[in-house]
Amino acid sequence: MPSRTKSFCIQIDGVMRSELRGFLKIVLKTLGENFFEILKMEDDDSLLTTEDNNKEVVELEVAPALISVHPAHHSIAVAVGCELRVFNLREGCPVTLGAESGEVCHHKDSIRAIRYGAKGKVFVSAGDDKVVKIWNTDSWRCMYSVSTEKKVSAVAISDDGQFVCYADKFGVVWVVELDEFKENQTLVQKKGLPLLAHYCSIITSLEFSPDGKFIITADRDFKIRVTVFPKKPLDGAHEIQSYCLGHTEFVSCLAFVYNMDCPQGYLVSGSGDSTVRLWDFTSGLLLHTCEVGSEVGRLVANETENNYFAITDLCATGDGSSIFVAVQGLPGILLLSCNLSAKTLSVLKVVSINGEDFIPTSIGTSLTSDFLWMVMGVSNLPGFDSSSLARVRVISGSTSCNSESGDENHNILDDKQVPCGEKLLQQLQGSLSIDKDVFSAAAEAVKTSMRNLLIKKQYSSERREFRKRGRNDRKAKR
Repeated sequence: MPSRTKSFCIQIDGVMRSELRGFLKIVLKTLGENFFEILKMEDDDSLLTTEDNNKEVVELEVAPALISVHPAHHSIAVAVGCELRVFNLREGCPVTLGAESGEVCHHKDSIRAIRYGAKGKVFVSAGDDKVVKIWNTDSWRCMYSVSTEKKVSAVAISDDGQFVCYADKFGVVWVVELDEFKENQTLVQKKGLPLLAHYCSIITSLEFSPDGKFIITADRDFKIRVTVFPKKPLDGAHEIQSYCLGHTEFVSCLAFVYNMDCPQGYLVSGSGDSTVRLWDFTSGLLLHTCEVGSEVGRLVANETENNYFAITDLCATGDGSSIFVAVQGLPGILLLSCNLSAKTLSVLKVVSINGEDFIPTSIGTSLTSDFLWMVMGVSNLPGFDSSSLARVRVISGSTSCNSESGDENHNILDDKQVPCGEKLLQQLQGSLSIDKDVFSAAAEAVKTSMRNLLIKKQYSSERREFRKRGRNDRKAKR
């Protein structure tokens, strides 16, 4: 920690920056010297430095924990802060990343996106350090690394595992072609090529359709775009199939519901407007809207400010009959029924988690298991020594629900009942026991962190010009 006598940080809201700048000018004039200078850091981070030692103090952003499950339930990964933690479910042991190569493969800043490929051979992680890492899940070696100009917000992997797509905070989707993994292959630096763009709108979710013909992108400005994934992706994607329009707040997550009778399936989206919507994504037609906020509002005793219940994550069962939904401020999971023939969604019940302030930040399941995996966690929790906190919970019976009646046997597993038990929790959580005060503080941070990440910030004209001058993504051409 830097000395408080040498440097300190002032948190400056974007709306109030011009007024505070004027105040600081008066202070500087009074002091008779340029004792402080306000600098611009990339994206939205603000900092204050002293000229004598030029030390920077950065306002750290709380980053939600993420979870991803191998499609065949072979392993499970949790990302919290810059840490990527993986557990091998088949062998019942923790995974040491890059153990065979001896390389240091960790990220240097908060991880914002993780994902397994459809076949489970490839795993991708990316985030605020502007690096996309592509892993071989057999050896858990980092096979490819991609440097990006902007922070990464979402990733996706084509069904054949040949292409990795990632979206940055400037609204551009990039594509990387993968070669076949080779034994004893050393780390290869790859370069992404632009695929498509939403232009100046942060892309929040990125998905391939079940048949691999389309790539679907959602953004902070309420839009969902369906684009034909070309046969030659490295030349760019230029054919837009449709737009799915109707959300009135940021779109936070996407998933597909399908079965053998409906192989192409339908698109499901969650949003900050407290709704889950069902779409015919090829035509852009809205099929049904499920008002989740009103239902959750009746169930949550201490309602959030302005009854705001943003959808933070969702995932569907393998047969497309049920959808699990994580809602901001809800200590548990909301279960929806999806009737593919009637093309409707309906609320079945809330699976509550009693005894803990457990508000999931990310959820995941696999096609071959009966478990729904959930994580609640944040990094950079202010005021506590625990820099990266994660708590993992598991629900069994995720595939046994009767979608018509809601009858099911969903059980919240105790820690000893979780697959691989305490060994798994030690690896994914970082600790078996979490202090109650830290856990409560994390729960409070989680309630607002997702909205703060995605809500569009309002800036004055002066502030916008200041941000333009401070952009660092305009690299000199070599």
